[in-house]
Amino acid sequence: MGIDGIATGRFVVLGRVGMDLTAEPLGVATPEAKGMMVSMGGSSANIAAGLVKLGCEAALITCVSDDAVGWYCLNQLDAYGIDRTHVRRIRGEERTSLAVVDARVEGHNSVIYRNNAADFQMVEEDVEAVDYGAFGALVTTGTVFAAEPSRSAAFRALELAHRAGLTIVFDVDYRPYSWRSAEIAETVLSRAAALSDVIVGNDEEFGFMAGAIAKGLGKARALAADTADIVVYKRGPDGAITFADGTELHTGIFRVDALKPTGAGDSFLAGMLASLADGRPLRDAVRRGSACASIVVARPGCAPAMPDRAELDAFLATHSAPTEI
Repeated sequence: MGIDGIATGRFVVLGRVGMDLTAEPLGVATPEAKGMMVSMGGSSANIAAGLVKLGCEAALITCVSDDAVGWYCLNQLDAYGIDRTHVRRIRGEERTSLAVVDARVEGHNSVIYRNNAADFQMVEEDVEAVDYGAFGALVTTGTVFAAEPSRSAAFRALELAHRAGLTIVFDVDYRPYSWRSAEIAETVLSRAAALSDVIVGNDEEFGFMAGAIAKGLGKARALAADTADIVVYKRGPDGAITFADGTELHTGIFRVDALKPTGAGDSFLAGMLASLADGRPLRDAVRRGSACASIVVARPGCAPAMPDRAELDAFLATHSAPTEI
C-alpha cells in the first residue's frame, strides 16, 4: 500500500507490553544487585512509547494477565499516553512477560520470562475489533508470529490493515527462544515480510530469512525490489543500508558511551517512523532513528529511555555527525 500512511502520524502497534527489572546500582550484574529499577518494557510497547514521545499517536493491541504485573503495564501505557483500548486482560495460567537485565555492556545479563506468555493469547476477535480507518500505519514485530493463536491473529490484522489502506511496518525482531523451531520461524517471518511495506531487521535476521547470513544482504535487496517500499538492513556498529526507490543509502551510527545493549532497535524504528511522519527525507529519518538508538543505549531502561523531540534535537545539536560508512 506504500508508505503514505506514515504521514498521518497515527500508528496501531501489534505485540507485547511487559515489565522490566534493571539491576541497581547501575553497572552491577544482576546477582550482585542491591535493588531493581522497575519500568515498562516489551518491544511493541517500547516502539509505541517512542512514537508518542516524538509527537505521534499510538495504540497497542495485545493481551496482559489480569494480575498485579498486568495492571502495572496498563497503568504504564496510560502514563505514556498509549491507547490501550485493545489491550485485553486475561485470566488463567498465562502471565505478562518479565525481563531482568543488567545496565552494562560487558558481561550483560538478560533473562526473559516468557513461559506461557499472555500476549500469545491474542486472538482474531481482538484484531477484528479495531477500527483500522482511524490509523495510517500498522507496526508489528516478529514475536507476535511466534505462537498460536497470536500468529493467526497477527496475519488477520495485516489482512485487515491492508484492506483499509494502512502502511504495514514489520520489525523482524527474531528471538529464537519464542519459537518452536527455526524452520517454522524462517517460513512465517518470510511470509510476514512479503506482506509488508517497510521492513527493518539486522544482518542476522535477514540472513536467517534467507537461509544463511551471507545471503542476508541479498534478501534485503530482493524484498525492496519485489514487494517493500523501504527495507532497512541494520549492521550494528557498522550502521545501516536502506533500500528504497531503487537506491541504497549507507548511514553510520552516533558514538556514545553505552550503558547497555538493549532497546536500540525499538528506539531506532520509533525515531525513523516519527521523522517520516514529520515529512523528513528518508536519509534524515534514518539518521534521527540512529540518534534515538544511541540515546537509549546510554540510559537505563527501554521505554523510559526513549527521547522526546526536544531531547532528540539537543542530542543532534551536541553530537558530531554519525560515522561514515
